[in-house]
Amino acid sequence: MIGATEVRKGMVVRYEDHLWFVMNVYHHTPGNLRAVIQIKMRNLTSGAAIEQRFSSSDKLEQAFIDTSEMEYLYQDGETYVFMNQESCEQISIHKELLGEDAQWLKENILCKVEVYEGRVIGVELPAAVELKVVETEPGLKGATITNVYKAAKLETGAVVQVPPFIENGAVIRVDTREGKYLDRVSVK
Repeated sequence: MIGATEVRKGMVVRYEDHLWFVMNVYHHTPGNLRAVIQIKMRNLTSGAAIEQRFSSSDKLEQAFIDTSEMEYLYQDGETYVFMNQESCEQISIHKELLGEDAQWLKENILCKVEVYEGRVIGVELPAAVELKVVETEPGLKGATITNVYKAAKLETGAVVQVPPFIENGAVIRVDTREGKYLDRVSVK
């Protein structure tokens, strides 16, 4: 158990039988009253965010998360199969846990899988992935300096907005957090 004053941004704590990721911590000492710690946190199961006030004497249980680097192998129905890089052990993760991040999964990419008490609680994708464009409208000739974008369907089924010079078969880099086009990858 740690005191509420020891909680820091980025920690994972157990509160009301749930795991919470600490997004921000605010310390308030209003006038001559006792200190109050306001913690903004996100539920690791549901994704809901709350702000909770604690007195400086309150105690919270810090949760220690095991993080392993795993390689995404393939999709099997509603689950995604990953392999631990060290032990070669394979685990299946249900699509609900991945949410919209599943659209960026390409075979053989490395992800960080977070495990708490033997249960997978999260998957962290790389900041950017390289994906092939499988379907997009042809670009206009000479349209290289405009701010116009067009939709492009990628090999994973995801759709992103790309500049007009991107054509079918091009490999592009996509930001997995924002879901936005970053740049074109030169294929050798």
